[in-house]
Amino acid sequence: MFRRSSPGSAPTTSVWADSFGRLATRCSQVVLVVTVALGTVYAVAQVGLVTIPVLVALIIASALHPVVGWLRRHGVPSVLATALVFVAVLALLAGILWLLVAAVASQWSTLQSSAVDGLQQVQDLLHELPFRITDGQIEDAVDGIVDFVTSARFGAGALAGISAVTNVVTGAVLMAVILFFFLKDGPALWEFLLRPFTGGSYDRARRIGDRVVTTLGGYVRGTAAVAAFDAVAIGAGLAVLGVPLTIPLAVVAFVTSFIPMIGAPIAGTLAALVTLVGVGPVQAVVVVAIVVLVNQIEGNFLQPVLMGKTLRLHGLVILVGLTAGTVLGGVTGALLAVPLIAAAWGVVQVWNGDDRPAEAWRQKRRETVPVG
Repeated sequence: MFRRSSPGSAPTTSVWADSFGRLATRCSQVVLVVTVALGTVYAVAQVGLVTIPVLVALIIASALHPVVGWLRRHGVPSVLATALVFVAVLALLAGILWLLVAAVASQWSTLQSSAVDGLQQVQDLLHELPFRITDGQIEDAVDGIVDFVTSARFGAGALAGISAVTNVVTGAVLMAVILFFFLKDGPALWEFLLRPFTGGSYDRARRIGDRVVTTLGGYVRGTAAVAAFDAVAIGAGLAVLGVPLTIPLAVVAFVTSFIPMIGAPIAGTLAALVTLVGVGPVQAVVVVAIVVLVNQIEGNFLQPVLMGKTLRLHGLVILVGLTAGTVLGGVTGALLAVPLIAAAWGVVQVWNGDDRPAEAWRQKRRETVPVG
């Protein structure tokens, strides 16, 4: 608190020791931490073609780790157990892709004719509006779309899309290779990374690794079960109503279920639009009702039972995480944001022991919320 400029002089207060100095010190620390964090995020984003496949492979491997472990415990050699699980996953993905392509190919002509009829209905509806929309205005809008499609600007966008597809294929191949090695040598790789740690630091790192794998695996398995229910329920409703592209829409419902809060509205909107064009407005309203009912069953029953309280996050945390993930990584970021946040919260819960959260996040008093 005090320093002496020279022997025998009066004590003077350091400029960093008063309240304003402590505030300045703390602000400097915050600025430094934020700068390092932003630099890390920027560096990771620059090598997204590597980091994203690694994260996806880690999440999938965490979900499949119990299956590989069960096979090993029952006498199956490590390489064979890994190969069996890996081939099963690839076969499942290939089967889903084949179903999508076959369903679209078989129903494309039907959907095309239904789309023409639906567009004609929309055009007739526009003529019945209180304000007048002439055929010339509609033709001008169509000509504008055609001009854009045939322009150099659209061609540049198409080239960018081809580049994006190439990156996706490259990332998928890299993810598959990394997934195989994670399934085969995941624990050994983690032990190699923990070589610099000893004593309590090593124990903490082991706890963190175990909790991350448990949290990611539980999240993915629970979400996959919920997504499967959504796909079956919505797909069955669409099939009963005679909606075209039922299987692709069911797959979309399955995939979007991995995006909390906004996944169901995305799937419902797409299904309703296809139903509106392909069948009619009444059936589209029924589809919206089916999606809402399925979403209520999922949120109020399936998620609490299948995922448990330890994996549930507050809605505000999910919303902020989804927004940040979407800004940083687009659709992939939205898919990865919530499981990574759940894993980070799991790390906090075991920071000082199996049942001892980090001191800053430990409950220190009875937390009561006043009513009114």
